[in-house]
Amino acid sequence: MRHPIVLLIALAVFAILPVYVTDSYTRHLFILAFVYAVIASNWDLSLGYAGLFNFGHLTFFAVGVYTSAVAAKTWGIDPWIAIPMGGVTAAITALIVSLPVARLKGIYVVLVTFGFSQLVLQLILSQSQITGGASGMVRIPGLEIGDYRFIRDFKFGYYYVALGLLVISTIYLLLLSNSHFGKSLLAVRDNEGYAQARGISVARQRVLALVASAIFPGIAGGFFAIYLRVAAPEVLSFSTLSLALSMVLIGGTATIVGPIVAALVLTFATEAMAGIRGMEEARFIVVAIGMILILRFAPGGLARIWGRRT
Repeated sequence: MRHPIVLLIALAVFAILPVYVTDSYTRHLFILAFVYAVIASNWDLSLGYAGLFNFGHLTFFAVGVYTSAVAAKTWGIDPWIAIPMGGVTAAITALIVSLPVARLKGIYVVLVTFGFSQLVLQLILSQSQITGGASGMVRIPGLEIGDYRFIRDFKFGYYYVALGLLVISTIYLLLLSNSHFGKSLLAVRDNEGYAQARGISVARQRVLALVASAIFPGIAGGFFAIYLRVAAPEVLSFSTLSLALSMVLIGGTATIVGPIVAALVLTFATEAMAGIRGMEEARFIVVAIGMILILRFAPGGLARIWGRRT
């Protein structure tokens, strides 16, 4: 929260943007960027602040996607209620996976979380009577307010719902990271022995960090399913995982704002590269190379470079 005026100016720009940007496709890209920004910034709470090298954060997003899809389409629940339900199930999922992770370190955390994401993927594929299997679910009900249907306004309403979700998520993360809880996570990350000597339970803080960081990705997943009206297993693909992780590492860990900026830039950059012949799949290689270069020459990410110059 070092530059609140910059954040307020950025919010004002994004708030008035759809008034002047009437193109439906550009609004769509901004909506995707906002969703990615929620995932990346919340991933930063567990990876950057708590030092948990979990590779399963996209699982919480996928759980939100399918929770919302099943609730709205199969059970007939109002989509406005189905979206936050994704956050509840994602938090429960995070609690389940955090129990074995809480007392593990390093590569073992990576293996358990990555294995858990593959388990969720296999459940989605095998339970086709509920999830649609490899074909996924389509024609999920969209958002409505009275007679106003969001699907007919050139993504104007969805833009503001996505922006509102990002703003609430960012305020939540900034408050959390600057609280005693956030500082205790830094203590656990930097020196477990010192943290324990000060009465901080390392295992408990790791569980809380993973659960706290799963809520908004789950809600974002719920919104994603309602917005696109589709739930497909591609949300757990390796390309999506590597793109979201690169947003955290390129933007800067333990900064919150850095992954948000990186999500906005990389979403538009990868989409621009997709329009170049031969770059449809190679764009993810370009992003991976960029991530390696950042880790080599600026391990703290671009936000740290910006912070040193201001």
